[in-house]
Amino acid sequence: MDTSTGSAGGTPPGAAAGTATGAARGTVPGAPSGGPAGTGAAHAAPAGPPRTSRPAPAEIVDSPRIVALAASVAGGRDAAVREFWAEAEAQGTPLVEPIPWDPGHRAVTFLWRGTEETRRVLLLANRLVDRSHLAGSLMRRIHGTDVWHLTYRLRSDHRGSYLVAPDTGTGGRDRAACPPDGEPADDFQARLLPLLASAGPDPLNARTVPSRWHGAGSSVFELPDAPPQPWQPWTGRARTLAGGSRGTVRRHRLTSAALAARRDVWTYVPPGPLPDGGADTLVLLDGDMWFGRLGVQALFDRLIADGVLPPLVVLAPEAVDNATRAREFGGRQAYANFLAAELLPWAAARLPVTFDPSRTVVAGESLGGLTALYAGFAAPRRFGKVLAQSPSLWWRPESAGPVDGADAAGRLSWMTEEYAKGGRRELRMHMRVGRYEGDMRERAGELGATLRALGYPVAYTEYTGGHDYACWAGGLADGLADLLGRPDRASGGAAPGPGFA
Repeated sequence: MDTSTGSAGGTPPGAAAGTATGAARGTVPGAPSGGPAGTGAAHAAPAGPPRTSRPAPAEIVDSPRIVALAASVAGGRDAAVREFWAEAEAQGTPLVEPIPWDPGHRAVTFLWRGTEETRRVLLLANRLVDRSHLAGSLMRRIHGTDVWHLTYRLRSDHRGSYLVAPDTGTGGRDRAACPPDGEPADDFQARLLPLLASAGPDPLNARTVPSRWHGAGSSVFELPDAPPQPWQPWTGRARTLAGGSRGTVRRHRLTSAALAARRDVWTYVPPGPLPDGGADTLVLLDGDMWFGRLGVQALFDRLIADGVLPPLVVLAPEAVDNATRAREFGGRQAYANFLAAELLPWAAARLPVTFDPSRTVVAGESLGGLTALYAGFAAPRRFGKVLAQSPSLWWRPESAGPVDGADAAGRLSWMTEEYAKGGRRELRMHMRVGRYEGDMRERAGELGATLRALGYPVAYTEYTGGHDYACWAGGLADGLADLLGRPDRASGGAAPGPGFA
């Protein structure tokens, strides 16, 4: 991958006068005079999610296959466990079974093969685990075997990721899946918390999506009715396009006056000739994840080759690390300045980008989703389209720490308030949120309804999943197809079948 360096400050050589240039400090060109109140600088204290946010609980049920296995073991059939594990290794995990009286759901059994040292096993399924009550996600063990299991009843269109954390520590043979008699629940929770640091992917599941910052990644499962996705970064073929031309990816180093820091930026330029006036442009936040770990260029190659998207130039700045991301993202004027008044002018001097806001998308997920919503609000003459996945609408500028529960539940989100009182912008939105995202789902629906009432064109989707790159990968494709291309040609790939999946 090629690299380059450059400064984002000032007017870039060759930029069109009066179009993509602007001051690196102060209000973003195209923002309302003065900008939204209280947006703060890049060094403001980071906020955290509300303490009251809880995942929507998934129902724990019995697996017919596990019930039959337990009966075989109790009946003295010694080969039953060996045959079970051979089947699991051959077909992969988790085990997915139909529910005859409930065709819209599946019994999904997560498995772990224990050892003599295994005391308990914690399942961390994205947004199905309540981290304030970890005991609810402990696996059960078939007595006298190495089979640990936990079965959820999930909608048949669910897609998600998960980790498994076995406890093989010393300290006795306690295998309790709930607080032992007399032990306070808080003490048992404290004993389970250290397991989070050792969680890893399921060794019987070959599909793994990279983790955000480090580690071996998370295992991915897809149920039979999960929407097809044109790009699945948990498969080996996801990073390559069979035949056809590939775009050019380069990594650059920018000096930003707005952030008082240097930032890496990934760029993608599509293959082939580009239209006069520049290509459609995507500013994709968290570039270090999308390009550095997921290899998202394969998605752009495919969508362009299939005619779903027009030729597209992508600018993807890094988030650096979690602390920097929390300090700079959100509704912060400095970061909006960086994107609109530094990054776009820098790109205009070097790449065939458009100056048309109706062909320029800013996209992000989680806190990046809120950042994208704010960038469109603050600089609508630069960003005419916004793709926000699972936006962190708990964020508000005065919060230096976790939002108080009563405050979070009793008022509109800050971003919703800003749009409601800020005057109509020329923006088009695409928002997505998971059904298992708790308060975040309610907040996103609230913002979507407010935007529609204000006359904004908004596409709003609730998918069956959580706060998860396994879901956001497909959402990026669908959102871009809706905003820039042909959504009827966005989906691809085959849905998974029954069995171990």
